[in-house]
Amino acid sequence: MEVLKSSSCIVFVFLVGAFYCQVSALLNLTLPGQHPDPESVAQDVYRRVNASISRRQILSYTNSEQSSTCFTGNPMDDCWRCDPNWQLNRQRLADCAIGFGQYALGGKGGRYYVVTDSSDHDAVNPKPGTLRYAVIQTEPLWIVFPTNMLIHLSQELIFNSYKTLDGRGANVHITGGGCITLQYINNVIIHNIHIHHCYQSGETNVRSSPTHYGWRTMSDGDGISIFGSRDIWIDHCSLSNCKDGLIDAIMGSTSITISNSIFSHHNKVMLLGHNDNYLPDSGMQVTIAFNHFGKKLIQRMPRCRRGYIHVVNNDFTRWEMYAIGGSASPTINSQGNRYIASFDNDAKEVTKRLDTSDGEWMNWNWRSEGDIMVNGAFFVASGQDVGVKYEKAYSVEPKSAADIDLLTLNAGVLRSRGNKLVKWTGDGSGADFDSNSDGFDDYDDYSGSKKPPYTNTSILTTFLTILTIFLFLHDTTTSLI
Repeated sequence: MEVLKSSSCIVFVFLVGAFYCQVSALLNLTLPGQHPDPESVAQDVYRRVNASISRRQILSYTNSEQSSTCFTGNPMDDCWRCDPNWQLNRQRLADCAIGFGQYALGGKGGRYYVVTDSSDHDAVNPKPGTLRYAVIQTEPLWIVFPTNMLIHLSQELIFNSYKTLDGRGANVHITGGGCITLQYINNVIIHNIHIHHCYQSGETNVRSSPTHYGWRTMSDGDGISIFGSRDIWIDHCSLSNCKDGLIDAIMGSTSITISNSIFSHHNKVMLLGHNDNYLPDSGMQVTIAFNHFGKKLIQRMPRCRRGYIHVVNNDFTRWEMYAIGGSASPTINSQGNRYIASFDNDAKEVTKRLDTSDGEWMNWNWRSEGDIMVNGAFFVASGQDVGVKYEKAYSVEPKSAADIDLLTLNAGVLRSRGNKLVKWTGDGSGADFDSNSDGFDDYDDYSGSKKPPYTNTSILTTFLTILTIFLFLHDTTTSLI
């Protein structure tokens, strides 16, 4: 009897100790993969960008063909695209991320898996050769596509850890139920994929590994849902037209880089943070770099709760409500972006503090450094040693606007034409491939017809944008004189 009592006491003490450790970790707000010094990561991003821009400027004096066709000043792209034989080592891509998601390995070191079947008829027993069969495997995989594919998902596509989707050389579209779910996993790279027209799915069984499937309730219909996951890199994707968010990262997700992508035709673009009361999201760290926030976007580019969000060298074009919003005191570090406001006088402000009084948000650390504000856009900074001010960024040299054009030149899914992309052949030799063929824009319906590349509306929009920037730079030059 005494032995049982002693054993019970030991078990009780063990459980109390384990509970105490969990509570302590929660109060310390440290997440697996969370960087102890986020400012140093932000500084490293800017250092790498400046180094790449300087390299391009030096090479431009040589008049070499490579300098004009390869080096863009974008350190991620220059890392792999400047190798004319990059297709012989596709996994080199895993070494090219910067920012908080720079340690995402994806399927590096694993075997190549070729998607040969675009169907998705059975979410519990996927066929070998399908994308769903690949992403649930436990081993690292580098997943490639031998030809153009439209993959219409029947249910959420639930990933396992250590996977890379490499769509280079093919025109790959993912649509349908739930779309991509990264839940309690790590080390995923999603590159060169169209993701659009995702809707709610669920109330059914879905497989998440070779040995497990389970009941899934109704999903939100996000393009990419990141849930309690880390070491994630989303690069050169085109996202639009989903039921809820294009990208959501919640429930203690961290170590994420979202880069070189195009977002368009959507309301709630990007959510970072579960809710104001979920304390583990204080450890969320996200880099948003070299993206183009384009046509018909309304809000949340991103909308942040807690965490440290580095928004660097993006191009924001005519949001309808606001660009960057937040609550629960997130840190927002905006550097070297171009914010082009719409012609609506009620939608000029870049920033939006949500559900918070002025007295509270004045202490939040939101800062703007080297940003270009166009067409009346303004950034309301706040926090320690900043004070509330309307950041017009008039001191920024005009060349910064040209740098944004250069750095975001190839945002979105890369086209093969002029970029020397080659489709997967298995032997690494590759071949010329026109990824524009048999494709359609993400915001089209499913007619399969392509929109003409330039319409009267797009020409007018481009002209007005150029005119607005020219007038802004002219006014700036005049004021300096």
